[in-house]
Amino acid sequence: MKVMLVVLRWIIFRLFRTRISGLERVDVSKPALLLPNHVSLLDGLFLMLALPREVVFVVNTDIAKRYGLFLRFCNMVTVDPLNPYSVRHMIKIVRSGAPLVIFPEGRVTTTGGLMKMYGGVGYIALKTGVPIHPVAINGLERSTLSYLRDLPDRRFFPQVDIAIGKSSRLSFDPALPVKIQKDQAAEQIGKLLREALLASRLKPSVNLFAELTLAAKRYSRGPVCEDIGQQATRKQLLLAAHVLGRKLADPLREETNVALLMPNSVAHVIALFALIRIGKTPAILNFSSGEQQQIDACETASVQTVVTSHQFVEKAKLHKLVERIAERCTVLYLEDVKASVSLSDKLRGLLDCRIGRAPLPGADEVILFTSGSESKPKGVVLSHRNVMANIQQARTVIDFTPHDKVFNAMPMFHSFGLTAGTLLPLLSGMKLYLYPSPLHYKAIPELVYARNATILFGTSTFLAAYGRVAHAYDFYSLRYAVAGAEKLKEDVRQLWHDKFGIRILEGYGTTETAPVLALNTPLAYKKGTVGRLLPGIECVLEQIPGIDGGSLYVRGPNVMKGYLLHGQGFVPCPDWYDCGDIVSIDADGFVTVLSRRKRFAKIAGEMVSLNAVEETVERCIPGMLAAAVNVPDARKGERIVLFHTSPELTAVQLKDSVRSFGVSPLLVPSQLYYVEKLPVLGSGKTDYVTLKQWADRDPGTEKAPLTPQPVR
Repeated sequence: MKVMLVVLRWIIFRLFRTRISGLERVDVSKPALLLPNHVSLLDGLFLMLALPREVVFVVNTDIAKRYGLFLRFCNMVTVDPLNPYSVRHMIKIVRSGAPLVIFPEGRVTTTGGLMKMYGGVGYIALKTGVPIHPVAINGLERSTLSYLRDLPDRRFFPQVDIAIGKSSRLSFDPALPVKIQKDQAAEQIGKLLREALLASRLKPSVNLFAELTLAAKRYSRGPVCEDIGQQATRKQLLLAAHVLGRKLADPLREETNVALLMPNSVAHVIALFALIRIGKTPAILNFSSGEQQQIDACETASVQTVVTSHQFVEKAKLHKLVERIAERCTVLYLEDVKASVSLSDKLRGLLDCRIGRAPLPGADEVILFTSGSESKPKGVVLSHRNVMANIQQARTVIDFTPHDKVFNAMPMFHSFGLTAGTLLPLLSGMKLYLYPSPLHYKAIPELVYARNATILFGTSTFLAAYGRVAHAYDFYSLRYAVAGAEKLKEDVRQLWHDKFGIRILEGYGTTETAPVLALNTPLAYKKGTVGRLLPGIECVLEQIPGIDGGSLYVRGPNVMKGYLLHGQGFVPCPDWYDCGDIVSIDADGFVTVLSRRKRFAKIAGEMVSLNAVEETVERCIPGMLAAAVNVPDARKGERIVLFHTSPELTAVQLKDSVRSFGVSPLLVPSQLYYVEKLPVLGSGKTDYVTLKQWADRDPGTEKAPLTPQPVR
């Protein structure tokens, strides 16, 4: 039998090109729990062939009857999952000294992602106190014996990777009820498995063009990237990027960073990958910011050439901006480059595509620009590995499938629009529809409906606008609506829940973290929070006197390489990145963002959250938008100025409401200004810089449509 096992292992492992890592971590002389994810009916066979013979497998009695021929090669114990005594039996086996293999999900995944963890496995871990090894299985989900029947890349012999993680022991409070202990243990096991899956999927070095090449081989051949005017398959994207890259290589020979001034479009995707193909670093300009900011951004990134489009410049009325850019940079128009493409260029590009020519060496970076309050924009340098790590982090907590269709109107100059809205679908097998502006509130719900989109990304501001104008059936096809970039307002969450039956998944992140740090998911959701931190992210909270919460510092594979500062150059990111936000983290790991650290006013020595002021004021009149800023005050140090969009709000009403809410009177602003609409940035966030400028000016000379309303 031993010879048969060796032969079987040799044949199967070569057919599936199996790679195993971490086997040395399993000590068969000591008890332990090995907890793998469950992606196919072949998982048990591969683990049986990979692990030492001393390991004991827990097998469902029904499975044991159906696959007894193969299972006779392993050391197993059969259990009836409906029998309450089966858990006690497994505890006895572990205490006898044998490592035990159990699938904590209890079933083969039907989503491609991790499913819920059963408390019984957590109970075994708690009662025995033995070390736990998470086991990450990748590849078998694409086999013909997985439950993902409709995957386009299913095959008889997919490549298989099995990674055995480091041992850990669960922590628990014995004073808690047993049920709570079991639930907490199951959550800890799920976290260990997600961390192991992420570690098994991260690569030491990444190039996004190479990842697109890999995705083109793996996933469907139909159109996957579409905009208003055209669509393309992944292979067409690759071919176009090869051809365009060859045409750009000569004029950009001496350059490192090249700016892109483009809207969401197929052409933007092609230009982005063409620059990566020839080893250049794309610096994506925020065309919604002021002219001077974009000129400063080019200087910050030492850009000599800006790639744009005649059509975009014409439609967006950017002639004046481009004229100013042309004074210091070369401007290349994609239409002009396309017109110069010859038949030989196309043939060479086709050859590059067919042989899978590797991208030229480069920095493997992307540069985005922050829209903060600094006088000059900062360039955020993200490595390709940062971006790909964030994609893999998201994939470990949410099941994205090749059948999903992403509708993305978030601009690519915003990290949310670039990573989540564009690169995630293109590199993970999903289809992508790109729309040039998130501000077309009436058109977007209709397009989501027409394209049968299943995933929509947006900010609270944008989702609120879509929700107000959309028909109740426009979002029937959506599986996920994900909110980020700003706090999700309660009335927006309720609107989507009541009108569309959709639970918005709120997340949190920064440009510097590529961008997602935390995310609510179908498996782990808590209203009012931004979810749990993604796998691979460590954090510390630095306490701040006078504030119930701490300043968030993080580190992880998705944290940027560093900043490009105007006039200074590159500044590396420290070991711990300061997010600039005040957060709290509860006992279950859910993160609540309290405020930006700069979004506090110090009034008579007391720290007052401007976010709390806005939330309190918006409770007065449903649907009203409010934004608070702090300005200097000779008597109290600082005072709060509030801008709002309701002509009905009065100072008396505000003071009475605050009193009835039972909150601190310090949350009452000292000055109210009515505006028809709040200024917003291209990312959808409130433009606090503009509001601060308005508040600092004399209302009598302010040109903006402000109506002063003194509160006291």
